[in-house]
Amino acid sequence: MKYISGIHALNLNCNLDTCGDWHQSAIQWEKLDLKESTGSIWGDYGIETNKKIPEHTECYNAANHIRALLDLIADGNFSVAQGMRKDYICTDKYNNELFEKIYQLHDMPNWIKIDKFMEREYCGKWLDFKEKVNNDV
Repeated sequence: MKYISGIHALNLNCNLDTCGDWHQSAIQWEKLDLKESTGSIWGDYGIETNKKIPEHTECYNAANHIRALLDLIADGNFSVAQGMRKDYICTDKYNNELFEKIYQLHDMPNWIKIDKFMEREYCGKWLDFKEKVNNDV
């Protein structure tokens, strides 16, 4: 399914208890960041339907804040995702879910960069998660 992701999705309200971004008026809404969920490692996970989009009359499918960040990280767009824990998610209640989804990328060619990014964002929480995963194997 086609859906809005990235910075555009971070500037929409979603059904999660997350803060998202708050620069909605500075976003170029005429050029939406559209993705296709078919073939994605996460499928339709985190995609909400029938969302109202600024400067558009029709409704769209859109990533929730977690899915938007997952897409940014998978694409290696760390500069936009930077600050995700404190600036976009603003709660630790989704950490395990997020970590499990991120860890699904461990076979990707850019895994070392993803891992380092997560370590900078989540410090010991990410390291503890990885240690638990490695001990469970």
